[in-house]
Amino acid sequence: MSLKAYSRKRDFKKTSEPRGQLSPNRPRRRFVIQKHAASRLHYDLRLEMDGTLKSWAVPKGVPYAKGERRLAVEVEDHPVSYIDFEGAIPKGQYGGGTVMVWDQGTFEPLSDSPLKELAGGKLHFLLKGKKLQGEWYLVRLRDGKQWLLIRGKNDLLPISKKMDDTSALSGRSMAGLSNGYGVGRSQEPIKPARPASHGNSVKSSAVLFVEPMKAKFVKSAPRGGQWLYEIKFDGYRALALKSGGGVRLLSRNEKDFAGKFPQLLEAVAQLEVQDVVLDGEIVALDADGRSSFQLLQAYDLGQERPPIFFYAFDLLQLNGKDFKNQPVTNRKAALAKLLKKPPGVIRFSPALSGGVSALLKQAQRLGLEGLVGKREDSSYEAGRRSGAWIKLKLRREQEMVIGGYSNPSGTRNHFGALLVGYYERKRLKFAGKVGTGFDEALMKRLYGKFQSLLIPECPFENLPDKKQGRYGQGVTPAAMERCHWLKPELVGQIQFSEWTRDDKLRQPVFLGLREDKKAGEVVREKTR
Repeated sequence: MSLKAYSRKRDFKKTSEPRGQLSPNRPRRRFVIQKHAASRLHYDLRLEMDGTLKSWAVPKGVPYAKGERRLAVEVEDHPVSYIDFEGAIPKGQYGGGTVMVWDQGTFEPLSDSPLKELAGGKLHFLLKGKKLQGEWYLVRLRDGKQWLLIRGKNDLLPISKKMDDTSALSGRSMAGLSNGYGVGRSQEPIKPARPASHGNSVKSSAVLFVEPMKAKFVKSAPRGGQWLYEIKFDGYRALALKSGGGVRLLSRNEKDFAGKFPQLLEAVAQLEVQDVVLDGEIVALDADGRSSFQLLQAYDLGQERPPIFFYAFDLLQLNGKDFKNQPVTNRKAALAKLLKKPPGVIRFSPALSGGVSALLKQAQRLGLEGLVGKREDSSYEAGRRSGAWIKLKLRREQEMVIGGYSNPSGTRNHFGALLVGYYERKRLKFAGKVGTGFDEALMKRLYGKFQSLLIPECPFENLPDKKQGRYGQGVTPAAMERCHWLKPELVGQIQFSEWTRDDKLRQPVFLGLREDKKAGEVVREKTR
């Protein structure tokens, strides 16, 4: 661990690169890949380890195909502050040329002692970036400075030429950076597309986050009244916002999705509008074209590369005009016109034709999650669950708060089952144990998240169940002693067959983490 070589090679009076300084803080496991047009174009892979950025120059770029290998030449350690450096290094200086933050995010070593493994000449790791996801290996060759960078388990879909020339930090191209934009730490928003021209009649209006309208869970479709029905998607609810050239993709609790889904951000930027706010769902599609929450989780883990789309079903604002007070039929008509030829991976979610009984039967035949009904005269009630929107489910699913886990047994690693529940009058109620739906990678990821949330006391107010004098669903006094309790912050999506008489989940299956919902919002969904 030394930055002497880094500092010796640079004249900091002439280059805007950060000065060498060791980071005494615990590594945050970040990574950056910088596209570097020096004497030859190459890509620099840097991993935050041991107070510095361990660095390799990869002349031909990162491999995408399973088993594909690329030469990676080890170079001097860089300071952690280099992780967001981009711009032009002056000619005549070491590494003179343009540097772009091509991708950035976090990495996960797949060993208990990554520094020891690296010193031994091998490192197995996952990248979770804005452009790259999944598993790679670094393997040292006989020459101590030469390594191979090898793609792991499965193929990764190569990114487009446009995204290859778009900074993950500033949205600038290599040409833009070489002209002096974004030198050093950039604070510019991503602006990958030029807004359409509408003359002087329309001015770009500021777009603000709006808490999405919510649907009530009902057991059967209402009788009478005028309703339209749409497919209920199984993904992440999201708002897509564009104002001028700036674009954002936000979850329903205002979490930024841009890093996870850069292809969606690129598509929103291509909309030929001055400003817009779309409400929709981010989905991963299976081989039959159905949305799958489990596939979306596998995409997040880098295990799968399913098609990812943004299905827009509502329009809140367009070119300075607020649509929220208009009937949903008007909003959908304007949205259909806007997305007549949708760019990239944006799709329009239309109203379905036919009676609701026939639609439910067809949805069941197709294996869909269900339908969403909307009263035709309904306005957009931000953040409310008024009953003007309803959801009809064909599969029993709902969010649950993770409040603990049990020890593993047999050949299982990390944990045995999750203890989950929901809030009732601000008290967390135990709803059962979930022991299926996991693979090894997901269990390891969850276990890693659990370690920073451990607490000494059980967070469930009904364990033990004082009213019934028992613990319920396998949580005996002895079992409770072997449980590990968690600060109730993580939310999981759970599929189950039914609620039991003692208010526990029957045959629950874990589908994945819900990163778009706060734990305090999770209540038991009851039909009306």
